[in-house]
Amino acid sequence: MDFRVFTSAFLTLFVAEVGDKTQLAVMTLSASTKKPWTVFLGGTLALALLTGLAAFFGETITKAVPEVVLRRVSASLFVVIGVWIWVKG
Repeated sequence: MDFRVFTSAFLTLFVAEVGDKTQLAVMTLSASTKKPWTVFLGGTLALALLTGLAAFFGETITKAVPEVVLRRVSASLFVVIGVWIWVKG
């Protein structure tokens, strides 16, 4: 295992997920059901599955599309979505 890649993935996802809608949904679900461990396990499984799919498709897509193109498309989408939210807000 490459611990540098592991650490980078962990820190990137950890910082990106702090305070986002997933955390708010988990807090709300835990509060309403009074079953925090069940919500934790369900949320962990969902996030692990989605991360696995993203990692698989990320590797698969880079076989057909150059990484620089993916980075530019991703960056452009983030900017477009950010501007859209700002204008709409």
